[in-house]
Amino acid sequence: MQPLFLHACNLMCLCLQDSWEIIEGLKGNPGNIQEPEKQEGFLLKRRKWPMKGWHKRYFLLEKGILKYSKCRADLRKGKLHGCIDVGLSVMSIKKKTKAIDLDANNNIYHLKEVKSQELFDDWVSKLRHHRVFRQNEIAMYPHERHLFHPSHLSPNLNDSMRQVHFSSDRDMSLYRLALTFSNSRLSPSLIHVPHCSLSDLKDCESYLLELNLLLKSMEVLHRTSSAPAISPPSSAGHGPQDRLWLGELGVFERERVCGACDVFHNTARVNLISGDCLYTKHDMGTDLKLCCQSTSPTNQGLPDGSRQLVHQASNESMSEFFDAQEYQLTSSSSENEASDDDSYISDVSDSVSMDTGYSNEGGSERHDSGSGGSGVQVACRRTTLPSPQPSSSSVSLWNILKNNIGKDLSKVAMPVHLNEPLNTLQRLCEEVEYSELLDTANHTQDPYQRMVYVATFAVSAYASSYHRAGSKPFNPVLGETYECDRPDKGFRFIAEQVSHHPPVSACHCDSHNFTFWQDVQWKNKFWGKSMEIVPMGTTHVTLPGFGDHYEWNKVTSCIHNILSGQRWIEHYGEMSIKNTSSDACQCTVTFVKAKSWSSTVNKIEGVVTDSGGRVIHSFFGKWHEGVYQGDTPSAICIWRANPMPVDQDQYYGFTQFGVELNELDAALKPFLPPTDTRFRLDQRCLEEGNIEGAEEQKQRIELLQRERRKVLEENNMTHKPRFFKKSKDDTWLSSNTYWEQRKDPGFSSREDFPVLW
Repeated sequence: MQPLFLHACNLMCLCLQDSWEIIEGLKGNPGNIQEPEKQEGFLLKRRKWPMKGWHKRYFLLEKGILKYSKCRADLRKGKLHGCIDVGLSVMSIKKKTKAIDLDANNNIYHLKEVKSQELFDDWVSKLRHHRVFRQNEIAMYPHERHLFHPSHLSPNLNDSMRQVHFSSDRDMSLYRLALTFSNSRLSPSLIHVPHCSLSDLKDCESYLLELNLLLKSMEVLHRTSSAPAISPPSSAGHGPQDRLWLGELGVFERERVCGACDVFHNTARVNLISGDCLYTKHDMGTDLKLCCQSTSPTNQGLPDGSRQLVHQASNESMSEFFDAQEYQLTSSSSENEASDDDSYISDVSDSVSMDTGYSNEGGSERHDSGSGGSGVQVACRRTTLPSPQPSSSSVSLWNILKNNIGKDLSKVAMPVHLNEPLNTLQRLCEEVEYSELLDTANHTQDPYQRMVYVATFAVSAYASSYHRAGSKPFNPVLGETYECDRPDKGFRFIAEQVSHHPPVSACHCDSHNFTFWQDVQWKNKFWGKSMEIVPMGTTHVTLPGFGDHYEWNKVTSCIHNILSGQRWIEHYGEMSIKNTSSDACQCTVTFVKAKSWSSTVNKIEGVVTDSGGRVIHSFFGKWHEGVYQGDTPSAICIWRANPMPVDQDQYYGFTQFGVELNELDAALKPFLPPTDTRFRLDQRCLEEGNIEGAEEQKQRIELLQRERRKVLEENNMTHKPRFFKKSKDDTWLSSNTYWEQRKDPGFSSREDFPVLW
C-alpha cells in the first residue's frame, strides 16, 4: 500500500506542476508590513508582435512596482520599456515551465526564468512579498495609490531650466509641471488638498491630454529628418534665446518632460476615482490650460507642415479617451513593448477627401448581382431588437473563471447572461457586411489597387466588434447551419458547424463578383483580467473577373477588463495578404497595438508592394472607423463604417446589419432547414428578454448535443457535415449542394436532419 500511496502523491505533484497556480494576495486587515528587498535581474518576456517570441529583458522589482528595460544601463538611465503594479495584478505561476503571468487589466506580462529552479523560486517569493506589501499599502492609503514612481528630472534638464529666464506664463507653467510631477520624493502632506469636483478634475485631465499629444508630436517632428523644422516662436521684446522651448532641449530631456505628463495622467486617473487632487485646483487648471493654449499650433509661428501634423495629433476626439475607453491605455502595452524606432502616424485631418468612401448607410441600394438565391425577398427588415440587453451585474465572473487561468475557455460553460443573441456562424456572416469593396475590386483593372480594396475588406471585418466586448456569441452545436441570402447586397452566405472538438466553423459566400470562404477555429485564453482570442485558419477570396485568389490570416484579439470596469477590445498583429494566382504584388496590414493614451488606438497601417518589395500604395485608418489611401491631407477615403443604430449600447452594440441577422421573417421561415440558427430556442429567448427561458433552453440544447455525441461514440461513428467537405490540406470547403437542395419544396421538412433543439 505504501508504494502505491507514494506513487499517487508523485502523480498529484506532477499534475500541480503542469497546471497554473493562482497566487493569493493580502489576507485579513491591513497592518504594518516591512518593505521587502529589491529584486533585479534578467527574465524572459514573451512578445507577440512585432518580433514575436521570448526576449531577454532586465527587470527591477521595488515597492511592489515591476519595471523593465533592455539592459541594466537603460533602467538606470530611466529608459523604461514597461511598468506594472504587482499589487493590482492577478499573479499565476506554472512550476513545470518556470512561467509567471501578471495580468493587470490593461496589460499582461508573460515571464519565464529558465536558468534554474532556484532563481525561479526566488522571483516567485519576491513577487509574493512585494505583491502583499503593495496591496497592504493600497489598503491603508487608498488615495495615494500612484502606479508609477519616476525618478528625478535629469541634472542636465534642471540645470538648463535654472539658466532660462522665463518670458511668459506658459514657460513657467511648463517648467512647473515637469518639475512637480517628475519628483517622486514630494511629500504627500505637502500636496494633499481638499477634494475637487469631478468636472474640475476631468477638465484638468483633458487639458493634460492635449498638452501631452502636442509635446509628443513635437518630439517626433524634431526627430524625423523629413519633417519641417520647428523653430522657436518669437514675440515682441523677446528673442528666441530668452524663451524656454521644447525644441531647444535634448532628446533625453524632452522624453523626461513627456514622461512627467504621463506620470500626472496616471495620478489624475486614480484621483478621479478617489476624489483627491495632487495640488490646488486653481494651480493645476491654470498650469495645464496655459501650456495647452500657448503651445497650440494656432498660436505659434510654425511652418504649415508642422502646424498640420501637430493639429492632427491634438485633434483627437476627447470622448475617445474619457468615455468607453477611459482606462484602456497604459504606458506599457501587453506584450508589445515600445520600440526604439516607433514612428508617429498622424490622424486624418478634416481636409481628407471623402469622395470615394464606401458606406452602406441606411441599408443597401445596390442592384441584385444575381447570386441565385432562394427568390424569397424580405419586404422590410427590422431596425431594432425585440428587447434591450439585460443587466449581467449579478453574475460573478471570477467564480466562473478563477480556476481557468491560462486555459482554453471554449470548453467552459458560461451563464446565458454573458451571451448576445447571435452565434459564431452569424458573426462570420458579419465579416461580409461591406462586400461592396469586393464588388469594386472585381471591376478594378489595376492589380495594385485591387489589392487595396481586398485589404480594406479584410480590415472592415473587424468593425462590428468595436461595441461588442461586453458579451459573447453563442457557441454553435455540431451540425448547426445558418444562411443569409441578400439579393440587395448581391450575395448569398451559408455556414455550418463542422466539428465540435475542436470547434470549427466553416462558411462560404458567393456572388457574381466574388467568392469568399474560410474555416475558423478559435483558441481562447484567460489571463486573470483579460481574455486573448487567437484565430486559426485562412480566409480566401477569389475574383472571377481576373482569376485572382487572395489568402490572408486573422490577427489576435484581446478583451480587457473582463472582471471589472468597462470592457474593451483591441486587435493587434500583422495580416499578410497574397494573391496565389500571381506574385505581382502582396500586402501587409499592421493592426497597431495600443500604447499609453496615444492616437494609435485601433490604428491600422498597410502597404502594397510589388514583387521587388517596392511600395506602390499605402493606406491607414482605424479598423472601426474607416480606411484612407495616400498621404494626408490629400488621402482618399476607401471605406467608412456605417453609422451605429440609435441606442445601440442598449442592444448589445449591434450594427444595423447585426440587428437583421437573427430576424425570422414569416415569408422565409418555411424554406429554412430545421438546423438553421434562427430556430435555436435559447438564442431566441435571450433576444426577447426571457433570461430564465434562455438559460433553461441552453442547458437542454447542450445536453442533447452530449447525448448525440455519446450515441456516435457507442456506434463507432463520426459526424459527417452535410454541406461542407474536407479538402486534401485539411481545410473545409463548400460541397456546393446547399442552394441546390434549398430549391426542393420539401427541403425544410426532410427527416434526415438531426434534432438539434
